[in-house]
Amino acid sequence: MIPCTEFIPAYSALFDFLESKGGPGAVHDFWNYLSDNFLQNLHDLVVAHGIRGCWMYWNHTLNEEAADFTMELDEEAGLFSLTMHRCPSKGMLLALDHVTAYHDYCSHCDTLYRRVLEPLGYEYTYDMSQIDQARCRLVVRRRPPARTP
Repeated sequence: MIPCTEFIPAYSALFDFLESKGGPGAVHDFWNYLSDNFLQNLHDLVVAHGIRGCWMYWNHTLNEEAADFTMELDEEAGLFSLTMHRCPSKGMLLALDHVTAYHDYCSHCDTLYRRVLEPLGYEYTYDMSQIDQARCRLVVRRRPPARTP
């Protein structure tokens, strides 16, 4: 079986193609479609287990991809964080001399996961300040209840 990482250059090329045909909006529409149709497992884990569902989802997914990461979970505070020390996707794209990565490649993580988590009552923060080194950080926090006047 071909590992999922073998498709990373193709994903990047697809994002380039979509943008060339329909602009950045076409890429974001595609990411929205993926989020809405293929991330039910993240949605279901968070609905069933609260913030721990984030830990369960990424623990499985990132270990499957052999990523170098650290996760922290504080259920009492409603806080989950994921620090990607070396993203296998971005790392591969940076290492390939014959491939130019889609200029906004890492934004798919922001779009895909924010779209699932925010409607469930969580704040989602994604720090892409080190993506040129295949590093990023995301924080998911339970949104505080609305105050009644």
